[in-house]
Amino acid sequence: MSFSEIVILFLGILMLFPTIASLTKFDEWWVRAFDFPRIQISFLILFVLIAIAIITPYETLWHYLLLGLLGASFIYQVVKIFPYTVFSKKQVLSFHGNDPNAIISILVSNVLTPNTEYQKLLDLINKKQPDIVLTLETDQKWEKELETIEKIYPFSVKIPQDNLYGMHLYSRMKLEDVEVKYLIKEDIPSIHGYIRLNSRTKIKFHALHPKPPSPTEDPTSTNRDAELLLVGKDVKEEEESVLVFGDLNDVAWSRTTRLFQKLSGLLDPRIGRGFYNTFHADYRLLRWPLDHVFHTSDFTLIELKRLNHIGSDHFPMFIKLNYEPRAETLHEEPEEADEDEKEWADEKIEDGNPTEHDV
Repeated sequence: MSFSEIVILFLGILMLFPTIASLTKFDEWWVRAFDFPRIQISFLILFVLIAIAIITPYETLWHYLLLGLLGASFIYQVVKIFPYTVFSKKQVLSFHGNDPNAIISILVSNVLTPNTEYQKLLDLINKKQPDIVLTLETDQKWEKELETIEKIYPFSVKIPQDNLYGMHLYSRMKLEDVEVKYLIKEDIPSIHGYIRLNSRTKIKFHALHPKPPSPTEDPTSTNRDAELLLVGKDVKEEEESVLVFGDLNDVAWSRTTRLFQKLSGLLDPRIGRGFYNTFHADYRLLRWPLDHVFHTSDFTLIELKRLNHIGSDHFPMFIKLNYEPRAETLHEEPEEADEDEKEWADEKIEDGNPTEHDV
């Protein structure tokens, strides 16, 4: 076996590990990390497949075996990310018409606490003029700089923290029954309440920023998964108009986020429209979607956009929705969780040791 064949064999075996890891239910951060770069993994697998086909001779069993395994692995990765391409059917209908019933727009921005380019975010807020602004990783310095928007956003919830989990919510619309909760960890807040859309309609909202699985944050994905699935289960029980938004520190195509959707029945406007990769803003080839907005089927989409770089490691996300109750009959019913998935979700929530279950 030549040196080039040995290298290709090594790379081929190496590129099987991401798929094997994704098929497991282990919570260790280094296992769950393979959920994130599925786009990049797909291209790497394709590169190795082409290299094997060109460089190695068709004389040995390992050649055919490796080609088959890598082909299956490539298909697995592509199937996971395909719904978030423009070639897939859109899950959320676009708004068509000239007379929207009730518009709500949201800007979500993880600002990165050490980032001092405050004006870039303020300029985006002034340009897009969202109804709701959610900032994440905001501390006292960011709170002070954001005071300039409070004349436009009279309703706010401020949770400045220095642990990268501060959270500030600003709203043009009246906020009702707002509660700050620490669902899983005592230092990881989330905001829950209602947005008064008009005199007849109010929308339940959940603003989240759970801890990611990483060697510097949390050695496992248990706590993140527990928070997302806990909210997902409660949303299904509420039977009302709901928005869930924030930096969920999970990609749209992971087992956890997909199960969150199945449990909650919420829709993802990115499906059929694109990846909308928001992290990492500084590395073009290492990006995936971490910032999300999910909603019930009584909304149609007016605009969805990843906004300009503000000096953070995340791009801000902007969405504009039209509240349209009749859309519930037009949207397809979202996939529901089966019994095994519900049992797995219950185990995750229990393992996360939630501090309170009432979301």
